[in-house]
Amino acid sequence: QVQLVESGGGLVQAGGSLRLSCAASGRTFSAYAMGWFRQAPGKEREFVATIRWSGGSTYYADSVKGRFTISRDNAKNTVYLQMNSLKPEDTAVYYCAADEDGVGSRRGNEYEYWGQGTQVTVSS
Repeated sequence: QVQLVESGGGLVQAGGSLRLSCAASGRTFSAYAMGWFRQAPGKEREFVATIRWSGGSTYYADSVKGRFTISRDNAKNTVYLQMNSLKPEDTAVYYCAADEDGVGSRRGNEYEYWGQGTQVTVSS
């Protein structure tokens, strides 16, 4: 069982930056792939980024590529999402998720564990 707790969300002006953190409980964190997803009001949840268990491979949605960076610190059981050059369309609740098979995916149904989410609001 893994519990995930996101933090770092908030209100920021367009062009600004935020860093989200997701702290995981459990001794096998380093074996999981981790992902970030987001859901804006009235829209479906969408993939943002994922990182494999080793941290060696990362994948991004086209909408955030070049602006967001996913990373992990297995010693701290934490995954991060550095968000730069934020746009109003990045406004959403951001969720982290854990995938037991360690590979990661763009599909949310591949992830077994989810956090409660953290709100990110980007003003224009």
